[in-house]
Amino acid sequence: MATKITKKKPAARSSKKPVKKESNSFMGKLSRFLFKVFLWFLGISIFFVLLYKFVPVPFTPLMAIRAIENKAAGKEMVCSHDWEPIENISVNLQKAVIASEDGSFLKHNGFDFTAMQKAYKNNERGRRIKGGSTISQQTAKNVFLWQGRSYLRKGLEAYFTVLIEFIWGKERIMEVYLNSIEMGDGVYGAQAAAQHWYRKDAANLTPQQAAGIAAILPNPRKFTATSSSSYINNRKSKIMRVMRTVGKIDYKKRD
Repeated sequence: MATKITKKKPAARSSKKPVKKESNSFMGKLSRFLFKVFLWFLGISIFFVLLYKFVPVPFTPLMAIRAIENKAAGKEMVCSHDWEPIENISVNLQKAVIASEDGSFLKHNGFDFTAMQKAYKNNERGRRIKGGSTISQQTAKNVFLWQGRSYLRKGLEAYFTVLIEFIWGKERIMEVYLNSIEMGDGVYGAQAAAQHWYRKDAANLTPQQAAGIAAILPNPRKFTATSSSSYINNRKSKIMRVMRTVGKIDYKKRD
């Protein structure tokens, strides 16, 4: 009697493999998308840093944020901002912001790690943080980013700080800083601040007047450079004392 041989049917393929392929395909697309986003961000950020090395910064994110805040509060949207080359800004004001905000500005490469460590320790003890952010970091934040304390913003701030230190140099950083920083409610930059507080040009600020503007920078919408509180007057006196130790500012030697 002949034996009937039956072929075994091939086992049904597992339905899990297509899912794996689909998963790999999705992850690949996501990776390519993120890589393209990264390249676009890199290109755009470098483009604007190069552009602002030569072109005045027309506005900053903070100006837009303040305008939106005033609009929401039903207030008038005021933005006084007059760009002036650094040659037209008093050396007294340059010394004042160095004395007030960043004593090592001409020495560091964008980050003052000693000041950052001190700020971290003060924060751990529950004290007010002072001096952790350099003029370079503040400029990077003011020109390219938003206000806030998130890790993302701090990371981007560090990235832009490295870029402007490498591409701009110290003199341009100071120039952009003094033309962009908030120096009063709706007042941005040295020229607008000099006109607002002292009715004069930024080139003609005296050491005391420059110290008055620098003294209110921690909170320029709360404090006033004229008819100041005892707290601001004490800051003015301290800043003027430190200004005498700054000496001649030589950006070319540093760059």
